[in-house]
Amino acid sequence: MSIQQSSGQYIDRLVDLTRPEDNHIYNMSVEEARERVNSGDPARVREIDGSFGLVARDGKRIRMARSIDRPLRYFIAKRQDGPTLVVADRISVIHDFLLEEGLAAQFHPSYTRMTPAHYIQELLLLGCPDPSPTQVRFFTPQRDALPADLDAIAARYVGTVADEIAKWLLSIPSDEPVGVPFSGGIDSGSVFLLTYHVMLKLGMNPSRLKAFTLSLGDGPDLDQARAFLERLDLSLFLEPIEVKPEQIDVAEAVRVLEDYKPLDVQCGAMALALCQGIRERYPRWKYLIDGDGGDENLKDYPIEENPELTVRSVLNNLMLYQEGWGVESIKHSLTYSGGQSRGYVRTYAPLRRWGFIGLSPYTLPNVIEQAEGIPFIALTGYDVPKLYALKGDIVSRGVLGITGTEMPVFEKRRFQHGAAAPATFSSRFPAEEREYRRLFQSIYAA
Repeated sequence: MSIQQSSGQYIDRLVDLTRPEDNHIYNMSVEEARERVNSGDPARVREIDGSFGLVARDGKRIRMARSIDRPLRYFIAKRQDGPTLVVADRISVIHDFLLEEGLAAQFHPSYTRMTPAHYIQELLLLGCPDPSPTQVRFFTPQRDALPADLDAIAARYVGTVADEIAKWLLSIPSDEPVGVPFSGGIDSGSVFLLTYHVMLKLGMNPSRLKAFTLSLGDGPDLDQARAFLERLDLSLFLEPIEVKPEQIDVAEAVRVLEDYKPLDVQCGAMALALCQGIRERYPRWKYLIDGDGGDENLKDYPIEENPELTVRSVLNNLMLYQEGWGVESIKHSLTYSGGQSRGYVRTYAPLRRWGFIGLSPYTLPNVIEQAEGIPFIALTGYDVPKLYALKGDIVSRGVLGITGTEMPVFEKRRFQHGAAAPATFSSRFPAEEREYRRLFQSIYAA
């Protein structure tokens, strides 16, 4: 924790409760990256290679910036002698600090704010009232930058994923095992095969690798994972993590995720069960690499399930699934941000709860940049079935071109729907969003 304050009679404080070691930056120190954020120059911040959540101060001016996979949340508390800005990755961390300082009476979870991914957010600590923050983009990928050639697109997109995996593997200890949360779907399957390929290419021992598949006893994912790996003669890497249905705790998932969106809570509850199972079996395991972000990048969500969306809104809005409707829109949540910028807690929070260090290569700007460069409209003509088929085609072509392996492609299924049969799933999860909201509101109820 770092506490900075200005000199003079009027005191304002910045309390930075983020952990520098959580940043995973490849091309510079955390201090240099923080200085770039402090400059306010978007081009300099874009040059930070990796994932990060950074806070910098220049007098009363505070600047913050983050990537999708590093939540960054803040709260301004008031004292008679000046404001205190508290920054952390979690609501609970902010609340605990305010309790220690005797300031908890000012707290409500909805008063906390989330720095949106891909922006430099600037605040001025001026007193009461402090002005609203301003935002400037540091990451604006060019849309339709790639040719309408599936082989060329696949090579660029999947090749960039492989490059990010290689950088990460080279940055962690060479004797540490690496686990892949694995369903045999397109995202986890591609991450597993690319990680395996990169390990071999770099002369690393592939026996460090495992594919962990969550099973509640009756879900389809375990059979799918087996079929995927058996087809490629890689079954020795599979390790089922079997969990009893009654171990799925929705209230705990809401508490850990600090959110109430049903799909994210359901996914997070399954991730918590998987992480707990791995931790109980391997007390010292540290590193996991997953496929979160693959659906967002290639726009592979069922549009018909969201009445606010059309295929045209999905294909005509920059990074809609990654960022939501955008910071200037009326539907943008100050408390939560939007899109995967909000929803990534489904992966981040379970990993942190059980002491893992993770990588989601599909969430990184270098990868998203290639995805946004895909000419989706030219390739699909706004045809929804063509859009849904595009992801498997691009990723399997890319994996084949890079690894020489024909990756099995199965029908899309959400993580939470693959670990358990429908009857088991419905017995563990509420059907209505209001119940998830009630559980969230109960966390800080007086």
